[in-house]
Amino acid sequence: MRVATDIGGTFTDLVYVDDSGKVEVAKSHTTPPNFENGVLDVLDRSNIDKEAISTFIHGTTVIINTLTERKGAKTGLITTKGFRDILEIARGNRPDLFNIRYQKPTPFIERYLRKEVNERLNYKGEVLTPLDKEQVKEVIEYFKQEKVEAIAIVYLHSYVNPVHEKETVRLIKELWPEVAVSASFDVTQEWREYERTNTVALNAYVQPIAATYVNKLNNKLIDFNSSNQNFIMQSNGGTTTFEEAKKVPINMVESGPVAGIYGAAVLGELIGEKNIIGFDIGGTTAKCSLIEKGEVKVSTDYYIERNDRNAGYPIKTPVVDIVEIGNGGGSIAWLDEAGSLKVGPESAGAVPGPVSYGQGGTEPTTTDANLLTGRLSAKNFDYDVNLNLVKEVIEEKIANHFDMTAEEAALGIIRIANSNMLNALKLISIRKGHNPQDFTLVAFGGGGSMHAPALAKELGVKKVVIPIASPVFSAWGMLMSDLRHDYIKTYIKRIEDLELNEMMAEWNEIESEAYQQFENEGILKEDVVFNRFADMRYLGQEHTVKVPVPNGDWSEKDVEVIVEKFHQLHEQNYTFRLDDSGTEIVNIHVTAFGKVEKPVIQKIDRNTTLEDAKIETRNVYFENPKGWVQTGVYQREWLPVNTIVQGPVIVEEKAAVTVIYKGQTLMVDDYGNLIIETGAE
Repeated sequence: MRVATDIGGTFTDLVYVDDSGKVEVAKSHTTPPNFENGVLDVLDRSNIDKEAISTFIHGTTVIINTLTERKGAKTGLITTKGFRDILEIARGNRPDLFNIRYQKPTPFIERYLRKEVNERLNYKGEVLTPLDKEQVKEVIEYFKQEKVEAIAIVYLHSYVNPVHEKETVRLIKELWPEVAVSASFDVTQEWREYERTNTVALNAYVQPIAATYVNKLNNKLIDFNSSNQNFIMQSNGGTTTFEEAKKVPINMVESGPVAGIYGAAVLGELIGEKNIIGFDIGGTTAKCSLIEKGEVKVSTDYYIERNDRNAGYPIKTPVVDIVEIGNGGGSIAWLDEAGSLKVGPESAGAVPGPVSYGQGGTEPTTTDANLLTGRLSAKNFDYDVNLNLVKEVIEEKIANHFDMTAEEAALGIIRIANSNMLNALKLISIRKGHNPQDFTLVAFGGGGSMHAPALAKELGVKKVVIPIASPVFSAWGMLMSDLRHDYIKTYIKRIEDLELNEMMAEWNEIESEAYQQFENEGILKEDVVFNRFADMRYLGQEHTVKVPVPNGDWSEKDVEVIVEKFHQLHEQNYTFRLDDSGTEIVNIHVTAFGKVEKPVIQKIDRNTTLEDAKIETRNVYFENPKGWVQTGVYQREWLPVNTIVQGPVIVEEKAAVTVIYKGQTLMVDDYGNLIIETGAE
């Protein structure tokens, strides 16, 4: 069987599919700092035969947690003379423009651990100043004295020619074999020295922790099954082997969240939906991404900790294009200084959690509001719920201020949370030139199904899909993932100066490297598939548009088609095109997939009726019409296939609830997905 596990902030999820296509799920609590124990706990809870596991796929928050908590290794940086302070200088663009107290983000590597050496290449990669090896040796000795645990190496223009970086790596391995080393040519071959330096610095910073974690998990998996293949989810929506993951661990920075987005694309293909908005609501955050014509969008313009007050830290590795906000089930409702109601971004987390958990939480959360309005049932909590306490807290903290009932305040909390999530959905759809009416919303995570039908109607999306295994759908997405590597290289050429033979040689060199990497991972050449892209822009512009381009050798006609495609995409993204302006290629990008055998999802065989599925009728507090409404509550696993149910309706399943409003309809399709028609115009 194929097994996938996904470590979240609160829970560790597991999904497995056996050779008959049967899907089963399990959840257990996440166990920081020893996250591998949570993986073993959820394997035990699932009661699966561990020796029967043929493929194990893992998504982890270890990398992002290490960065946000600043718990990485003591790291040194070696760079070209004159560029010691590149991390300090960063970029001049300030997000908080009029804040005179604004401070740039503090570099992860302190200045006394940033060292320069004599060496220099020009922009063509030609050597201007040879590498001073004696200086490198002196720096190594200094780092030894400072008890450095990892070293980052970033030289100017090494993305064109890494000769000096390779020589430095060789020297370090020779003189200090036990230290972790991260050179930029192994991490990113794109230009922009600040972004490249920061990416390599962060990769080195997390490398020892990542290696320790992966080794611990691997050893525990081998204890009960030495024959299975082990893979880790990457930020680009594909998987890689445990060994490859240890080399460039920064590629796992969004390891967990992206799997659900990729899973949404796979599900869309299964049910005939090519245009999808993937929407994942967990305990702390809500995440969304747009999938157009079945393509998951990947970008290297990724930042951690960036917001309207903070410039954040760039990471120049391929990451699925996700918008993430601090709103989830545990998000705290509070009043600002002006007395306005806010929800999030602070979360009650797993400990103490919402008030309804009874574990010491004192602040009202979205979960508490959903409980008080009848969307959630106290019977389905793992804890003994004191509903009166929940009501008292919402009254005291929110309702009394607005002179309203606790139920009205709870509905207000839900509406504010929905408004925050709606803004995120608009960022990846309307703000990028897409009409939401052309897309289907696929909602998952513990809270996705609860909020999606209301959000879809507001956004104008006509159909919502709540997939099978929706509370653990990110883990389900991992089961459907191929091995994937992205190769992105800066290659600046004006279209009118393009030499096609030279260009094809570049593509072929990258694809040969990909074949070699997949061979090392046990993938046959015939199972490797390539997609090519070119990052293009108008002459004089700073930023680029990613354009899909054909595989194989190009003709002059292909170039004309590529340029026209660029014009179209530029107009879609920025509302204008400049047909008479020159164009140029900045980066070339090869996405390489190593196809692996994936489970075949079986259609469900279910002979039940609505009466069989009905649990109860209970009062639910709705906005329109406002007040308590007698609402049918159904068990998802017992709903009959292809039978239309009119809202308002509540559908319960293990770890998730779906809320269908008046005027909306619900149907279960042949695969067990919930299909909701929202009634949007």
